[in-house]
Amino acid sequence: MQSGMNPWSSNQTVDVDRLFAEFGIEPVGEVARGLPEVPPFMRRGVVVGHRDYGLIADAIRNRTPFHVLTGFMPSGLPHLGHLMVMKEVVWHVQQGGNGYVAIADREAHAVRGISWEKCREYGKEYLKALYALGFCGTTYYQSRNDRLKDLAFEASTKVNFSELTAIYGFGPETSLSHAVSVVTQVADILFPQLDAGPAPTVVPVGLDQDPHIRLTRDVAYKLRMFTVEDRGDHISVRSKNAPEAALEAVHRTFSGSKKYAGHVDVTGVPMARIEDAVRGIEIARGGFGFYLPSSTYHIFMPGLQGGKMSSSVPESLFGFYEPEPSVRKKIMGALTGGRMTLEEQRRLGGEPGACPVFLLNLFHMLEDDRELADLRRRCEGGELTCGQCKKETYERVQAFLRELRDKMDAVEHLAEEV
Repeated sequence: MQSGMNPWSSNQTVDVDRLFAEFGIEPVGEVARGLPEVPPFMRRGVVVGHRDYGLIADAIRNRTPFHVLTGFMPSGLPHLGHLMVMKEVVWHVQQGGNGYVAIADREAHAVRGISWEKCREYGKEYLKALYALGFCGTTYYQSRNDRLKDLAFEASTKVNFSELTAIYGFGPETSLSHAVSVVTQVADILFPQLDAGPAPTVVPVGLDQDPHIRLTRDVAYKLRMFTVEDRGDHISVRSKNAPEAALEAVHRTFSGSKKYAGHVDVTGVPMARIEDAVRGIEIARGGFGFYLPSSTYHIFMPGLQGGKMSSSVPESLFGFYEPEPSVRKKIMGALTGGRMTLEEQRRLGGEPGACPVFLLNLFHMLEDDRELADLRRRCEGGELTCGQCKKETYERVQAFLRELRDKMDAVEHLAEEV
């Protein structure tokens, strides 16, 4: 099935409803209610969908192991558009997750033609920002992680070119290195389970990155030796490509189980216990025992000029080290949800939902929900002019960037060591 989305495009709009309907992404509301604390990005409708996030919510609530991973392609300097994923990863680490961040230099080199030297230089800036925001965990460059490359090779045995064509629209002109970078990304998503042991793993992404998640879930499934299926009155452990000794080990583990050609049926044992035992048997016999990765999906903050935020439109965003006069100019010149005249603004009020400046506050600049609600009220009630709102927003941005830059400078040594 054609995905209709190119994860490497910089000018796409994402049809959220179509993605939910066509690819089985679920709205995040219900599963978020299972969290001990619902983070702002879920409360405020920035993260809108998920796959299998219930596993992560359970792990957070029960304080059991889970991983969180994301990757950044170092094709330029980090900017406002990267902040949401960084915050999501840091929040999950704070909830007890094992944090992993990949600098996707192989992807940047293959897809964007960025030199290895530039990949290193840009990658360092992403890592500084992450550490400054409070990230703790494992970070690496794809090109320097040999275990990752071995895992990518293993993953590639489960992927063929017709799948890459169906998912990404690859054609005869697509370079082999682009295909290798896709398989490396699959390995990135599975790497935490190889490194720290199988556990639920969440990958926070924008909706445009869902093709990578779908492919990885497919590969993780194909790399398993068994499937465990609930058949109502019994649980069936079915061999996919398991050695006969592994099937025998399943049979021996559960007394009273019945062994047939290619499957073992178990009664009277909870599904979760069977799954854990089967995973252990797989790993003992050289398998991976991977959980299918979970994901969350966030919508994109619009650029400051409306439309998509993109580094090819410098006015749409600002970098973390951008000079203050330039940041001020961009915010004061941003598109707003205001009316044509001041008189209309006072009479009809503004439209915050359509305003990049309000959304900059909703996504990042106002932590306090009450302050955000007050900003919305003042805007809709016509008591706040767009000029005044931009001025207040710039002051928040200025304070945020100054603090972030100070912290980035302080953690530079951590980024150097990766």
